[in-house]
Amino acid sequence: MPKKYLKLAVFLMIASTFFSVGITHAWANEVVVYVSEDQVFSEPILKDFEKETGIKAKAVYDTEEAKGTGVMNRLITEKNNPQADVYWANEPIRAVVLKQSGITMSYASPNSKDIPGNFKDAEGYWTAFSARARVFVVNKKSSGRPSSILAYTEPQWNGKSVIANPLFGTTTSEVAALFTVWSDEQAKTFMAEMKKNGTKISTNNGESTDLVASGEFDFSLVDSDDAINNIRQGKPIEMVFPDQKEKEIGCLLVPNAAVIIKNARHIENAKKLVDYLLSKETERKLAFADCAQIPLHPGVETPPDVPKIENIKVMKIDYTKVAQKLQEIQPYLKEWAGY
Repeated sequence: MPKKYLKLAVFLMIASTFFSVGITHAWANEVVVYVSEDQVFSEPILKDFEKETGIKAKAVYDTEEAKGTGVMNRLITEKNNPQADVYWANEPIRAVVLKQSGITMSYASPNSKDIPGNFKDAEGYWTAFSARARVFVVNKKSSGRPSSILAYTEPQWNGKSVIANPLFGTTTSEVAALFTVWSDEQAKTFMAEMKKNGTKISTNNGESTDLVASGEFDFSLVDSDDAINNIRQGKPIEMVFPDQKEKEIGCLLVPNAAVIIKNARHIENAKKLVDYLLSKETERKLAFADCAQIPLHPGVETPPDVPKIENIKVMKIDYTKVAQKLQEIQPYLKEWAGY
């Protein structure tokens, strides 16, 4: 081979090697995450992850219209050719559905050790972090303060309460949870008596909060972020955690959940991202953000208006059973809501 061609061949071989190494490095130094948590709250966390690790977090966010189901359905569609490495769910029920569909893998993060067992899948397929609580917002001019979910059925609150449509959002999770901590019969009796007691059905938690703040209704069960942010805005409402007495059921927590996708392309980076999401520092950041989420690790710093989990009586539920019950009661809820 002529000398000039030999040099060209060597150059091309070296260039090819560097090009391949560069591509491999770029491919390895990223993680693809599908996110159901609101972008305004999740994106800063992912940006911090990038700064601290040097790993590029390529995020696909749910739209407001999808209400948390868009990226989950995409994961199901992509089951045989997964594009995501991590799923950041805005509630564990979605993580349970993906586990049952064979889409996620087991991973026991070292940062999950101090998170209570009822917030983790027993086989490690998902771990929860940073929760919303289901709380009462009560108008300050109300003549009383409801203390239990059963207030919806009490005569003194006839025509004075409102709740978001139980076919959608966290209210669906709440009702499904009640069906698991009570018998089906007791839960259906509660639902019937709540309707009989003149409870208004709103479109969502935000509308419920507005109706209470305006004084049109005395109280509603909403998510704690709705309550805290409206109180911060000076609305004339108070936040009450339901069922906190010794023999009462406690309030429902709706946490985020982190999962790794089965056959993920960037498995080691996926583990690093999950470790980061489950860290005490991430929970601290989400507590101080406008989403005002409650850390699941004990002892994490929070602002004064975000309670610590150790000071809350939490409803003891199995999120897998809640997910199963949610599907089971859909026909009943449609009938109840008049659909």
